[in-house]
Amino acid sequence: MDLSNLRPADGSKQNDNFRRGRGHGSGNGKTAGKGHKGQKARSGAPRPGFEGGQMPLYRRIPKRGFTNPNTKKIVAINLSELERFENGADVTVEALRAAGVVKNSFDGVKILGNGELTKKLNVSVNAFSASAKEKIEALGGKAEVI
Repeated sequence: MDLSNLRPADGSKQNDNFRRGRGHGSGNGKTAGKGHKGQKARSGAPRPGFEGGQMPLYRRIPKRGFTNPNTKKIVAINLSELERFENGADVTVEALRAAGVVKNSFDGVKILGNGELTKKLNVSVNAFSASAKEKIEALGGKAEVI
């Protein structure tokens, strides 16, 4: 077996590029793949989700709550997570991402006051809790909101 012998498994490739209802010779003439009679063989067959007049599932299930389209996803990080940085380092959102503390999909980062900090750091993120800001500045660091 080498690259020149490779080919897709039988039946795995399907081409939906043929014209329906163009005679027997086309391989898809007469009923054009719709079978014989019945509601789905006719034009104007029911839309997706139609259940023959029964109350459809998407209307039977209750609506709950509200999703605000303008909400922001803020990632909360405990103060103890900042211990991994060197003494005197500048901690930014990019630095947190590079260190693997935060993942990619978020709108902002907030530092919370849980845990202890023993290093002087210059932290620049979107928000701080009051206790986190107090602890960072008590060690001589800076807590800057961007």
